[in-house]
Amino acid sequence: MVKKAVKKTKGKKKQIVIHASTKKEKVQPHEAYIKTGIAGFDALFEKGYGLHPGDAVLVEGGPGSGKTIFCLATVNGLCKQGKKCLYMSFEEPEVKLIDHMKHFNWEVDNYIKKGLLRIQRFDALDVARSVEALLSAAKKELLIDIDTSLFPSDFKPDFVVIDSLTSISSAFSGQESRFRIYMEQLFRYLEKNGITNFLIREVSTPSHMGSTFKEEGEAVSFLSDGIIVLYNVIYDKGNRGAAIEILKMRGVNFSKKIVELDIVDKKGVIVNPDKILRRDGKAGFTLT
Repeated sequence: MVKKAVKKTKGKKKQIVIHASTKKEKVQPHEAYIKTGIAGFDALFEKGYGLHPGDAVLVEGGPGSGKTIFCLATVNGLCKQGKKCLYMSFEEPEVKLIDHMKHFNWEVDNYIKKGLLRIQRFDALDVARSVEALLSAAKKELLIDIDTSLFPSDFKPDFVVIDSLTSISSAFSGQESRFRIYMEQLFRYLEKNGITNFLIREVSTPSHMGSTFKEEGEAVSFLSDGIIVLYNVIYDKGNRGAAIEILKMRGVNFSKKIVELDIVDKKGVIVNPDKILRRDGKAGFTLT
């Protein structure tokens, strides 16, 4: 850990002396970490850890891998804990997302009534136009006010889901530098306000597996504090399954393994932390 000390000298300007400390940084108490409420997933964090308040986490996967349901399950788990959640959809309408939650017997109407949950649909093109207007008005591209361009002013969430970055990036087609500026400001705003967030990103093939997928706005993975990957699993016999992995999470210990994930009718998301995806004998599988 690096500390700064101010050294006063008579008749001279203050000097800032930077020196290294051999003391270990104070570890956050377990109560300070955020649990998703999905028991099997939370068990992947070692020693009772979880997400840091203010973490920005990419939830990445292919079509049909369960990204939206996983994020809705997290919203359900956090609302149960009394956390205020905002689900920002750039794709599905509000009523459809509410129906998803009702299908799993989650108390979505009760959460909304208590002011714990806001599900709102946004137009990605409107966001892109708003950002462009702000950049033009500010003249200096790093001084835009992200608050006025995206977040509702009458709802202050503890947790936000943005569904999805893929939709937002498509609205900035041909303006990758604008998208990058927007994402940098978005991450800064969320961090400054201590808002933990999941940002959904759809990819045809997981980008860390050596595919030729080119990320729109290449800084996103580096700016994020964590990456959760959901996989479609295609077994050699033709049957399909799903799996999940914590690929990256800054500042916490977690189990580095790919484990089975099930979406069960009327129950929701079930992660089996002890069922590691492995090739058994001659049986194989492909991750997509």
